Amino acid sequence: MTDIQLVQTKDTTANPAPLGLLGFGMTTVLLNVHNVGWIPLGSMILAMGLFYGGLAQVIAGVMEWKKGNTFGTVAFTSYGMFWLSLVALLVMPKLGWVEAQNADGMGAYMLMWGLFTLCLFVGTLRASLASRVVFGTLTILFFLLAAAEFTGSVALTRCAGVVGLVCGASAFYTAIAEVLNETYGRTVLPLGGN
Repeated sequence: MTDIQLVQTKDTTANPAPLGLLGFGMTTVLLNVHNVGWIPLGSMILAMGLFYGGLAQVIAGVMEWKKGNTFGTVAFTSYGMFWLSLVALLVMPKLGWVEAQNADGMGAYMLMWGLFTLCLFVGTLRASLASRVVFGTLTILFFLLAAAEFTGSVALTRCAGVVGLVCGASAFYTAIAEVLNETYGRTVLPLGGN
């Protein structure tokens, strides 16, 4: 009989979270600049939704899977697919492929994403304060967007836009903090402890 030795290897791959957070954060800021009424919904936001909010986050999710991070895999892959599906919901009717979804359907869509995000927010209670801010504001954002769709309230959409700006900016901050803290080997931008 031979003895089998287990060898543990050190993970030297890069942290994919900043990529996912930047894809999410920058795209969220841009969409919510529209929601507050400052710019129209156009090709720039849709392109960001497809490529940085969508594709980059899916890539980050796959990289998180490789690192064994279930939370990161589920979060980044899911929100990447959120952006891809949102763009599809907006573009497919313009191409004549399907009828546009009515407000109640869009409200249900946002409500489901809000419930999903609330569940993930519970997971962030064991993470940094920065992560709790990102997921907490995102939960509020989805519920406000759902309420705006169900009621047709422009004021709720504008309010959601403000929350979305905070949410996206907090994701951007978290990503840059992770990059700079790792690059300098010390806390340059604090993330807040558990």
